[in-house]
Amino acid sequence: MNTRRLFIVAGCLAVCCSTTAAAEADYPRYSISAATEYTTGTYGGDVDIEDIYVPLTGTVDLKRTSFRITVPYRSMRAPEGTTIVGPGGEPIPGPGELRTNSGLGDIIVSGTIYDVFHSRRLRLAVDLVGRAKFGTADVDDGLGTGENDYSARIDVLKFWEQFTLIGAIGYKFRGDTPDTDFDNVLTASVGGIYSFTPQLRGGLFLDYRESAISDNDSIQELSVFLSRRVSDDWRYQVYVMTGFTDSSLDWGGGIQVKRVLRNRPGD
Repeated sequence: MNTRRLFIVAGCLAVCCSTTAAAEADYPRYSISAATEYTTGTYGGDVDIEDIYVPLTGTVDLKRTSFRITVPYRSMRAPEGTTIVGPGGEPIPGPGELRTNSGLGDIIVSGTIYDVFHSRRLRLAVDLVGRAKFGTADVDDGLGTGENDYSARIDVLKFWEQFTLIGAIGYKFRGDTPDTDFDNVLTASVGGIYSFTPQLRGGLFLDYRESAISDNDSIQELSVFLSRRVSDDWRYQVYVMTGFTDSSLDWGGGIQVKRVLRNRPGD
């Protein structure tokens, strides 16, 4: 789920709703969301690296496609020389003294094509997702690599009455810096979303990503979330996560609020 983790959860929620939403919503449909996420971990180093990630996201939904742009603020307390490889975290610990750096993070744009394959008989759907990360974060402060990354992902969804099983596999192409050749990496995720009521959903995802550094452990993390729709226009979700390898976070959590912007009659 690393893009940050909340984005794939939000994407999966959108996917789960896409079939019914197509019948209910007028298109195009616009929404904005804001979130705050806190994570901490040593990431193979000796001291904790604390990361606060605050993304603002705008989304345009069409009947079978969706486009999203995310502009994040990031604040990181870490040893001097630490570098964040991408929006999904994976800091490379530096050797210096602890310091706090803050500023604009890497801007992300993505697009999703829904129902590339869809079978009502099998209750199965396949979606395609493409994403680009632009190296807008400050390199000197370690908030990013300064390079662009590109990724593609396939999501497979199997529907039951109240439960949706989701599996995803993708590949990320890393931009190299003058000092470091980052590896292109395989990503994968598996989990599910359960509808407790029409307004309340919860889910669990296990995420895997190869490290951008050849000798480092892969990233393996578990996320659990709850999402509640409080009205036709407002939804919020909370989530917590933990990691299982030296390259993963120790723990973290966040909250996201989403607002659907509806067209007024006559617009």
